Amino acid sequence: MLKTTIIGASGYTGAELALMIFKHPHLSLAGLYVSENSLDKGKALSELYGSLKGIVDDVLQPLLDVTQVAIESDVVLLATAHEVSHDLAAIFLENDCVVFDLSGAFRVKQEGFYPEYYGFKHKHEAWLDKAAYGLAEWNAEAITQAQLIAVPGCYPTASQLALKPLVKFDLLDKNQWPVINATSGVTGAGRKANLASSFCEVSLQPYGVFTHRHQPEISVHLGCDVIFTPHLGNFKRGILATITAKLAKGVTEKEIQQVFEESYGQSAAVRLLGNEMPKIQSVEKTPFCDIGWKVQGEHLIVVSAIDNLLKGASSQAMQCINIRFGFPMLTSLI
Repeated sequence: MLKTTIIGASGYTGAELALMIFKHPHLSLAGLYVSENSLDKGKALSELYGSLKGIVDDVLQPLLDVTQVAIESDVVLLATAHEVSHDLAAIFLENDCVVFDLSGAFRVKQEGFYPEYYGFKHKHEAWLDKAAYGLAEWNAEAITQAQLIAVPGCYPTASQLALKPLVKFDLLDKNQWPVINATSGVTGAGRKANLASSFCEVSLQPYGVFTHRHQPEISVHLGCDVIFTPHLGNFKRGILATITAKLAKGVTEKEIQQVFEESYGQSAAVRLLGNEMPKIQSVEKTPFCDIGWKVQGEHLIVVSAIDNLLKGASSQAMQCINIRFGFPMLTSLI
């Protein structure tokens, strides 16, 4: 059994991960940790999430001795803020843990990216260079060999899964950048109280227009410039991404279908709907990404739907764990 530790365990993603570890036949929960000043320290996780009562009753412990926790762990999941992951990851890595980081601290290898989009200078560039980008369906080989896996965020996952086959097979006219409009439920903003993400205050609206940090993440890993506009919706969980693109000259609808089937026909966590349009209700509380598309002339609309807390975070991290250690892809997920 791999001793598995969650740092930042009191959040929505941490709770999902704890349940997955409980259900996994090859993982054991070594510890649930929160920051020293967290109001949740000393509480059982099931006190915060009643659905876990009798399942994960482990107590949330303050993270006081990082090195000792590292010594007691084989696998570490960082469900922490970007700056926290940046500082903690190196300690766990130096103590031979395999680290799966769900923050953005190790996702993008681009000069000046972290000061501009995350507000800090990256001090662990050697680990940044070694990190595998954990888009499970596309980077399995790198994930298998890596000690540090940077799990993509929810918006980049929904966007890239929809566009990567089209970019890989050169089916798009890249002179016209794909336009991604994606809407997330309020759980994407995390569990801490915030007026801007309060359910009663949220009205469907765009944010981060032309400035959101996920735009360069998507572009770098996609290998194609995009226009990305996120929206906050007044629902709890899920992401729906509607993407408009121009096809390269002569590309047919049959070719579109062929590249999606070639890319995802054997994929456990991607479901192809053809001309049926995805909806959040179908993927909520599942590890799946649903993808549908329609073609009219030289224009393509492709739509993807995921659960932002699962395929956009925790279940993708678990897919990466399964890939890294040779377990079946959806172990503990369905």
